Amino acid sequence: MELGLIQKQTTKLVMTTQLQQAISILQYSTAELMEYVKEQALENPLIELQTPSWDRGVRSSRRSYSGVKQDPIEYAETRRSLHDELHEQARCLKLSKKIAGIVHYLIDNIDETGYLRINDFEVMQILKVRDSELEEAVRHVQLLDPVGIGARSLSECLYLQLNETGTMHELARNLVSENLKALASKKYKELSKQYRVSIEDIQRAADLIATLDPRPGSKWFFEKASFVVPDVMIQMKEGSYVVTLLDDELPALKVSNAYRSFETNEAAHYLRDKYQQVTWLLKSIEQRKQTLRSIMGVFIAHQQGFLRDGISELTPMTLKEVAIEADVHESTVSRAIKSKYVQTPHGLYALKDLFTSKLAGESIEGTSSSSVKLLIKELVEKEDKLKPLSDQKIVEALHIQKGVKVSRRTIAKYRDELNIVSSSKRKRFV
Repeated sequence: MELGLIQKQTTKLVMTTQLQQAISILQYSTAELMEYVKEQALENPLIELQTPSWDRGVRSSRRSYSGVKQDPIEYAETRRSLHDELHEQARCLKLSKKIAGIVHYLIDNIDETGYLRINDFEVMQILKVRDSELEEAVRHVQLLDPVGIGARSLSECLYLQLNETGTMHELARNLVSENLKALASKKYKELSKQYRVSIEDIQRAADLIATLDPRPGSKWFFEKASFVVPDVMIQMKEGSYVVTLLDDELPALKVSNAYRSFETNEAAHYLRDKYQQVTWLLKSIEQRKQTLRSIMGVFIAHQQGFLRDGISELTPMTLKEVAIEADVHESTVSRAIKSKYVQTPHGLYALKDLFTSKLAGESIEGTSSSSVKLLIKELVEKEDKLKPLSDQKIVEALHIQKGVKVSRRTIAKYRDELNIVSSSKRKRFV
């Protein structure tokens, strides 16, 4: 080995700033693109954002969509928090000053689901209290409403609720205290032998436990609703389906003329650079629109059955097939449908969910994996719960009833993706 200078010629792709920007813009949803454009307008003095003249009318129509005028004050949060409710209840209890202080401290350590997330030893060290005093305070907290509040585990939470049901169900209390995991796994036969009761008794106890609330504090916790805004709409017009890009929220971009009077060399160089940036931004946004239109054009051409009859008629279509017809790279299709939603005659869908693969070598021509999943879900919903369908029975039912041939392994895979448990765990005894 020795050191030396070597000259060689290579070809490689260099990701310029403009190319990175174009790729990012292609992946953005309409909402994300709107935020990006606003950020660019703050950094580039040549960008002027113009709200479309019809935007006010669109916003007005959206507010009155239901036909009833909405008062913004109605949306104000007036509900009390869980902690406020519990503190007020605790103040009504006749407690010693010391115990009351511990109770209020414990209430402040209850999480949004209603559980007491503390370490007993740490609390005793912090408050300088004895174990008996802490346990007395915990008992008082657990007597507050809602029932099950202040529990330190799921078993304790369910046990507290069973004590207040008014039903002397000793079996249910024993199950949640001693064998909650086995009950969740539906090991009913093992449990019936252990407690020397019938499987039907275990089933009834499980049904009672299923009516309990595992998160008693959650009714006081309100997460702000998030809304999915479609980026594309497909609708019937004059006998054919057409694509509309829903970018009405995106402000129109215009290159400002306010800086043309600057003629010094330094200012001219700066403005030329900013002008190139806004020009490339406009080009990238237009390219995004063209790519989406091309992809959706291919989608409509192949998915007439889906648009007419729904998800059960979705035809398998891979990204590679779409890329060939749209005359773009497969990675471009993948980026273009990322984080985007389409409004169809049959509801709102994530774009990526509508591009599904064919069941290789197994299914009849034109059957997609999404269609098979829908059929599996329908079969399970209609099955006899006393004799649930095994994976092999589902295979046979699909072949006989729908003419769809799939393997048992595929059924098990799709069942897991649909969060459907096995037949042994779906089985009921009463």
